[in-house]
Amino acid sequence: MTGWSGFAVVACTSAVALAVLQTVTFVAAVRVRRYNVVDVVWGPGFVLVALAAVLVGDAANPRAWILVALTGVWGCRLGWHMARKTGGRGEDPRYSEMLARAGGGRATAARKIFATQGAAQWFVSLPIQVSAVAGPTSGAGWAVVTVGVALWLLGVVFETVGDRQLAAFRADPEHGAVMDRGLWAWTRHPNYFGDACVWWGVWLVAASAWPGMLTVASPAVMTYFLVFATGARLLERSMVGRPGYREYQRRTSMFVPWPPGSRRCGSS
Repeated sequence: MTGWSGFAVVACTSAVALAVLQTVTFVAAVRVRRYNVVDVVWGPGFVLVALAAVLVGDAANPRAWILVALTGVWGCRLGWHMARKTGGRGEDPRYSEMLARAGGGRATAARKIFATQGAAQWFVSLPIQVSAVAGPTSGAGWAVVTVGVALWLLGVVFETVGDRQLAAFRADPEHGAVMDRGLWAWTRHPNYFGDACVWWGVWLVAASAWPGMLTVASPAVMTYFLVFATGARLLERSMVGRPGYREYQRRTSMFVPWPPGSRRCGSS
């Protein structure tokens, strides 16, 4: 199934699949009495969309299966990481603060946390959805696919290595107040930078065939949230009070990796 009618079917199928996923997750969250379980299904939700898109769309297109593979590796790794990170711990302060401000209970949580995440997953995954019904990649388009896969790989490496380095830092009983080793000496948020690379890489793969390039707003919005809205900027507000963090800000790039101590580094 291809063309705009095919996209409508893929888009609706993806929306239904995400709605079911978020509903099941909400029920599980109520049972365990913490809403941060929603973070565990963030990555797997994209895997679900990729599978739905390729099965409903053009399953004979190799580009669609490339996106399934890229999304599957990234999403399953992230889901496993978040399950280990949140398991056995209390509620995420972000969600507690959000619900406290809204003065709401379960209904508010369902709307502001689970429905919002489902909508975000649907929008960010538009390159995957469109690619499933777009025309075949040919000629120079495969060079674009190659660049996209390379950028995706860079992102996965940054996320994986950054997470492992942070875990090792926290496990060290003599660690300092600020993690500034390894990739964290080049960027204060290697995991967020890696996530941005992943989604720009996915977009490049989708953009190798018309009309995939029209979904550029998806990685752009994702990057905005990673840097300014719910990602790096928000996290730094809670970190800036730690001893030595302002000095860390002065010598380390906030997002894009840059040599430690460069004059281009800083708190911005």
